[in-house]
Amino acid sequence: MTDFTMKKGHDGVAIITWDVKGKSMNVMNNQGFLDMGNLVENALSDNSVKGIIITSGKKDSFAGGMDLNVIAKMRQTAGDSPAQSLFDGIMKMHRVLRMIERAGMDENNNGGKPIAAALPGTAVGIGLEIALGCHRIFAADNPKAKIGLPEINVGIFPGMGGTVRLSRKLGAMAAAPFLLEGKLSDPRKARAAGLIDEVVPPDQLIEKAREWVLGNPSIVKPWDEKGYKMPGGAPYDPTGFMTFTGASAMVNGKTKGAFPAAKALLSAVYEAAMVPFETALAIEARWFVNILMNPSSSAMIRSLFINKQALGKGAKRPEMPDQSVKKVGVLGAGMMGAGIALVSALAGMKVVLIDRDGESVDKGKSYSEKYMDDGIRLGKATDESKRKVMELIVATPDYGKLKGCDFIIEAVFEDTQVKAEATRKALKIVDEDCIFATNTSTLPITGLAKNTENPENFIGVHFFSPVEKMMLVEIVKGKKTGNRAVAKALDYARQIRKTPIIVNDARFFYTNRCIVPYINEGLRMVSEGVTPALIDNAAKQMGFPVGPLQLIDETSIDLGAKVARATKAAMGDEYSGGVADEVLFWMEAKGRIGRKAKAGFFDYSENGKRLNHWHGLAERYPLAKEQPDLLTVQHRLMFIQALEAINALEQGVLEDIREGDVGAVFAWGFAPWSGGPFSWIDIIGAKYAVQRCQFLSQKYGHRFSAPDLLKSLAEKNESFYSRFSDEAKAA
Repeated sequence: MTDFTMKKGHDGVAIITWDVKGKSMNVMNNQGFLDMGNLVENALSDNSVKGIIITSGKKDSFAGGMDLNVIAKMRQTAGDSPAQSLFDGIMKMHRVLRMIERAGMDENNNGGKPIAAALPGTAVGIGLEIALGCHRIFAADNPKAKIGLPEINVGIFPGMGGTVRLSRKLGAMAAAPFLLEGKLSDPRKARAAGLIDEVVPPDQLIEKAREWVLGNPSIVKPWDEKGYKMPGGAPYDPTGFMTFTGASAMVNGKTKGAFPAAKALLSAVYEAAMVPFETALAIEARWFVNILMNPSSSAMIRSLFINKQALGKGAKRPEMPDQSVKKVGVLGAGMMGAGIALVSALAGMKVVLIDRDGESVDKGKSYSEKYMDDGIRLGKATDESKRKVMELIVATPDYGKLKGCDFIIEAVFEDTQVKAEATRKALKIVDEDCIFATNTSTLPITGLAKNTENPENFIGVHFFSPVEKMMLVEIVKGKKTGNRAVAKALDYARQIRKTPIIVNDARFFYTNRCIVPYINEGLRMVSEGVTPALIDNAAKQMGFPVGPLQLIDETSIDLGAKVARATKAAMGDEYSGGVADEVLFWMEAKGRIGRKAKAGFFDYSENGKRLNHWHGLAERYPLAKEQPDLLTVQHRLMFIQALEAINALEQGVLEDIREGDVGAVFAWGFAPWSGGPFSWIDIIGAKYAVQRCQFLSQKYGHRFSAPDLLKSLAEKNESFYSRFSDEAKAA
């Protein structure tokens, strides 16, 4: 069954409707593209057809883009000559869009039939690229709709003419936010920016498009006119040259060269701007194939979209009835608790926010008020939406108000005794079947569950700060946690629109057990005399948002020292902080505890702006005369995390490599271009990884020894995803 149908009207207008059955939003596949092209060709060859409208059968959307499952597997399914096969396939699609754009005109731009795009709502990715190939774009006045080209966010770029047409339509500078940042706009803002042509009432969408088609409009695109000049200037023009110079600097400044798609996109725009349109499309296709052939694109799509979406939809949820939360109690009104209260209220839940006194709870509730006020100022919220959110939050020191809560989230101070007291007080009030969650980043869940008589109803829910911005929630099962508690936590994560990963109980769980070694490796390098700037910049050039020294400055050095002491007290002789702790404790003793004190591994201005690395560090840890090479520093930082992730999988803390990859990218920004630690090992290959482990362990210590699982993959020439993916398990 085709996803495209066509109806030819008596007035001479053919309406082609795109409607993928069984999906809430249209997504394109290879066959769909050819089907659309066949219908357009049929209409163009029919003398009774005066013009064409391409629209959607979905009420509130046009298209959500290309099916990313298809894109992720393009390289693997492209045959013995994948690059050539991909290029040929892409050029075939380009010919379809070019057929729409030329619409039967001859080489002198005579003849042709007008083709309009009528967008009922969201049009992103290929959805907008199809529209850009049409002669006029009409969009329904739907404020919830999003229009744009977000491909860069999943490791690719608009490869169906999007870079060529948009840069020629708007100019390179005006197109940059939509191409290089993946900016999405509502229809009115999209029209103001020049992405689309008209915004009309939803019930007049087809009629307005029909009127235009029948009005005998001029349909020649500017770039098909003789003497066309790119807005803002082409690269060989002085103005255009400056634009591309600035864009190149911006891309490298933001990506540090770690994300291949951004560089390829800019290259495609730059090179295509200097040649005729047909050649420009071929150049774009060449660069698009370059990205598709890069394993980074498949890894990013898999982790940032496919796996993330699967986990968000409950891929790991126990089978049982819906456990959606109706009334949630939040214990602790500090920044974390206040953030949890906010996202819960935004999701429409009743919230009881508890703390020790009225002043504390009022301060916690004011966090939500400020958030909503900021939203009103930015046009993202209204007075009415603020009122609804604030009415849902009851802030009180009275634990009795927790009566009727079906879910409790404890977010008090990170201390076992404080948590135990809050837990017991709350459990005296709520019903026996209430699920109790503790928000902790380090304390084992099984031990905390001893404060309840029903450990099967006790679970860990580890949020990341700030709660309203961070997309991940780490759900931690204690040894006795039951399936209903897991389902409840997952359903709550879905309600607040977070991506959940589920892990088993162990100190530091999964995310922090990987983050801590990252920080510690940076501290070890400081003790060895490695230049601090080399340490942090090496991490950034691998795609990390911040280096290990900057990260500990942001999270605070005294907190790191406290966690180190608590871990040592709990683990005894098993704990080995070594030189990393020495650096940490020395900085703490110096009073340089991070950004909050305006003094840490960095110097800070009076208003808290981060300046350069602190030169005083060299007094205690003099710089080594011979500095390590960049790759060695990068591999120390990458492998120390990846090996810990593998250990977590071997030890059963992780049950699914998808959660390991998604958790790493969204919790602490593990080199997003790689798709996560397991995907990164697959990219470099298990055999090479083992070789590097041998080198690093011989030179820097046993912590870099290759785990048995990694050795096994290397010996059998396997990858993590070839062994542990759902497809592999089903085979």
